[in-house]
Amino acid sequence: MFGLEERDIHIIKYFSAQVMISGGRVIEVTEPTMMSCPLAQKLYSGFKGAHSNDKAVLKQAIQGAIESKIKDFGLFTGERNLICHEPAIPYGASEMMMYALQRGAIGAAVVVCEGAGTVITDRPEVVQGIGARLNSIVVTTPIRGIQKELKRLGCLIASKKGMIDQVRGVEEAIKLGYKKIAVTVSGAAAGELRKIREKEKRSGVGITTLAVCTTGVADDRIEMMKDHADLVWACASSRVREKLGPLAKRQLARQIPVYVLSDRGIDFIEAILPDLPAAARRRACPEGESGHG
Repeated sequence: MFGLEERDIHIIKYFSAQVMISGGRVIEVTEPTMMSCPLAQKLYSGFKGAHSNDKAVLKQAIQGAIESKIKDFGLFTGERNLICHEPAIPYGASEMMMYALQRGAIGAAVVVCEGAGTVITDRPEVVQGIGARLNSIVVTTPIRGIQKELKRLGCLIASKKGMIDQVRGVEEAIKLGYKKIAVTVSGAAAGELRKIREKEKRSGVGITTLAVCTTGVADDRIEMMKDHADLVWACASSRVREKLGPLAKRQLARQIPVYVLSDRGIDFIEAILPDLPAAARRRACPEGESGHG
C-alpha cells in the first residue's frame, strides 16, 4: 500500500468534472458537462461507449481513470513515480518541454505537481514524470513523500505549502540564473500570463508560455491567452478553437489542436521538430507549405 499523507486534499479537473482525492482515494466526482473526449477514450477503456447522456456512467468512468493513475503511477501518494523517459501522448505539454530540455532549447521548466504545487526543474525525465498522467490541478496540499523525492531529484519547490503560483515559480527560476524558461499556465489562471510577461521584460530572460487545460474557460481568459501565450492547447473548448484557431501561426494536431501564436512559440516548436510525429512536422511548416491542418 502506498505511504499516504494524513488529511491531504487535492482537486483536479478531468473530463469537465471536478475530482476530489484524499488519502490516495477518489472521494468525490462532480457531474461532468462534456459527453465525450477522444483522448480519454483512447487512454482509458472505461470511456469506451460512455459518450451517452448517462452522467452516472461518465462519473464512474472518470473515477476509474483517476483510480488507475493512483494505482499505476502513485499519483496523489508518497510513492509517486516522478521519472518518465517516454511520451504518453504525441503533443502533450510535458512531452514538448521534455524535448526542449533535451535539446537545450530551454534551461528549465516551471510546472505544477500534486502534493507540491509549483515546481522548477531542468531535468527532462522529471518534467515528463510529473506531467505525463497529471490533469489540471485546482487545489493541492503537501505530500511529504512527493516533496522529498522532488528535492532528491534536484527540483526547487516554489512554495512549501503546496501553493500553485506560476508567477513566483518564474521569479525563482530567474533567480537561479536560467535564461530560457518554459512555464505552464492553466486556462483558468490565464491572468498570470500578463504578470509573467512583465517579469520577462524586466529580467531580460526568454520565457515560453504554454496555456493548458482550457476546457470551459471564459472569453476573457481566451483574450489573455491570445495576448500573452506562445502555445495554447484547445482541449475540449470550442471557443478556443473559434477565437484562436484563425490566429495561429502554426497548428499541431487535429483532434486536440495546439495553436502556436507567437514567433517565440515557432522557435520553441522548431527546436523540437525532430522529436514530434511526422504529421506534426508537416503541420508545423510555414504557411504556404502545408498550412494549419
